[in-house]
Amino acid sequence: MVPGIDMNKWWAKETRKGTPVVVKMENPNYSLLEIESPDPAFGAVDKDRGKNAKQFTWVLLLRAHKAAGCLAWLGNGIWSLLGTIKKRLILGQGVTIENDKSTKGRMLYRLILGFLITAVFFLAFEVIAHFNGWHYFQSHSLHIPQTVEIQGWLHEIYVGWLEFRAGYIAPLIQSLSSFCVVLFLIQSLDRLVLCLGCFWIKIKKIKPRIEGEPFKSDDAENPGSNHPMVLVQIPMCNEREVYEQSISAVCQLDWPRDRLLIQVLDDSDDENIQLLIKSEVSKWSQKGINIIYRHRLIRTGYKAGNLKSAMNCDYVKDYEFVAIFDADFQPNPDFLKLTIPHFKGNPELGLVQARWSFVNKDENLLTRLQNINLCFHFEVEQQVNGVFLNFFGFNGTAGVWRIKALEESGGWLERTTVEDMDIAVRAHLHGWKFIFLNDVKVLCEVPESYEAYRKQQHRWHSGPMQLFRLCLPAIITSKLSALKKANLIFLFFLLRKLILPFYSFTLFCIILPLTMFVPEAELPMWVICYIPVFVSFLNILPAPGSFPFIIPYLLFENTMSVTKFNAMISGLFQLGSSYEWIVTKKAGRSSEPDLLAMEERETKAINQTLLYRGASDSGLSELTKLKETPKPDKKKKMNKIYKKELALAFLLLTAALRSLLSKQGVHFYFLLFQGIAFLLVGLDLIGEQMS
Repeated sequence: MVPGIDMNKWWAKETRKGTPVVVKMENPNYSLLEIESPDPAFGAVDKDRGKNAKQFTWVLLLRAHKAAGCLAWLGNGIWSLLGTIKKRLILGQGVTIENDKSTKGRMLYRLILGFLITAVFFLAFEVIAHFNGWHYFQSHSLHIPQTVEIQGWLHEIYVGWLEFRAGYIAPLIQSLSSFCVVLFLIQSLDRLVLCLGCFWIKIKKIKPRIEGEPFKSDDAENPGSNHPMVLVQIPMCNEREVYEQSISAVCQLDWPRDRLLIQVLDDSDDENIQLLIKSEVSKWSQKGINIIYRHRLIRTGYKAGNLKSAMNCDYVKDYEFVAIFDADFQPNPDFLKLTIPHFKGNPELGLVQARWSFVNKDENLLTRLQNINLCFHFEVEQQVNGVFLNFFGFNGTAGVWRIKALEESGGWLERTTVEDMDIAVRAHLHGWKFIFLNDVKVLCEVPESYEAYRKQQHRWHSGPMQLFRLCLPAIITSKLSALKKANLIFLFFLLRKLILPFYSFTLFCIILPLTMFVPEAELPMWVICYIPVFVSFLNILPAPGSFPFIIPYLLFENTMSVTKFNAMISGLFQLGSSYEWIVTKKAGRSSEPDLLAMEERETKAINQTLLYRGASDSGLSELTKLKETPKPDKKKKMNKIYKKELALAFLLLTAALRSLLSKQGVHFYFLLFQGIAFLLVGLDLIGEQMS
């Protein structure tokens, strides 16, 4: 029973002679009987007023305390940011400057730097004009003074600039901004339609289903005789952090062992890593797992070349399906039983794709923002396209292919860095259908450092444009319907791969700050505020736990438009690093429940399997020597300074200062916070921090 609390003692210690009250409980009603009221001055009303006044005072004090805490937190954050700017930007401590080797990247940086220098010059000019009282642009109309009103040569130059700006620069910016706004609205409409399609799928509970037990066998001695032959491939390259957990998870797949073969496709150029992976493969081979290790001496074609080489083995012709997992993916034991049955009785089905799940999505702000993007990609884009079009881009991993579909589509090609999208488009052109399973999830990682994420995004956005150039003639001449051709060309490639980074960079990073210096071409408020927030809201719907990050997500997406625009131009015009493949850095993280479950499965596998002690003395001696060899001193990892992002940060902050002269409130706040977002990214403060 809850103990009674005498609130009167706490609220009003001086008024103990209040009205005594007796509570009489009469079933079913309760009544209050007032007795002995010696002091009418202390009535119930006056006492309640005293309590309410003190309660109100305490509420005000608590709110003031909270406000003071917020101000202290904000001040501490600003002070820390200024300290970091001094340490990294001015003193250069603990950082290295980004080395952009491509001519295209240097040209973009020089272009942004030119805009910045011009903006600073015009800001100084506008400040001088403002303090001299030359206010000729008011209420969206420009007033050019008469000749007799001009005071001196500087005033004459300023008036001439106003005339030139209004007559030549403003129309050009207005035309470009109108074009970008139209693209922005089209892309926003596409997002809205995709979300409506996802909502319809949820309401109607539409999803691929498995009927009965398609591989059930009546043979008690060999219950797996009806299961198809499945090949599992794990391509990897110098994956020291994740190779062990990936191989372990794949080796525990629940499938008849005589109908399963695992290929570990190691492209590592580090001999120590090769020995470690060989040892792991040998360990599982001794447990009775049908697993082999393959290493290419000549690493050509990156991942596509690795997969192509493995598919050329003679024994592959005995297998019907191939499942592919990247080195950081850890499928559950029932993965094959949830995916392979969908092929039964569906001869036109070429691919079954599972969803990704991220073990480190809450590691830092960068991983949280990535989780928002990828949740929308899988739950909305992939699922809607899979249900209504039977086509989507293969994600390169966590999927099962029918080997016949791969062969009829031309197999793995080494012509782009997006071999997964390449094979998916060619299979679609040959009439194969795809299924996406939103409820089958495979655990993996997202990049924790901005450098790794930036390189990944460059590859993901340069490759599609490179592929579009190569596939366009084949798409036009294919036997697909006009609707599917239009979807491939205009939606799949142009709208989602080309237009999105183009308008995002051009509109919010170039045109918007320029309009502060050319107010005749000012963007309306709904373009910079309402529509972006609405689109961000749609993007964040599949990850409702991330709603507190909607504003950082909006700002970060605009910040990433620089990298995406740079990559898009690189792939479209075959410039610089469009065919550069850099393996994404992994941390090798696993959640505690997954580690416990993996340990339990490994123990069970050991108990149920006869172990063969077949390791040679030479192999053991090599492994012992490897473990005893001291690791070479690696170069200390440092955070980087990104010049393009920093230049854009100062450009946007300069434009924010200019907007103060025009008293443009919304524009000022957007430019200020967007400039700070670019500053944080340019100083490499958004992701993993190197000690």
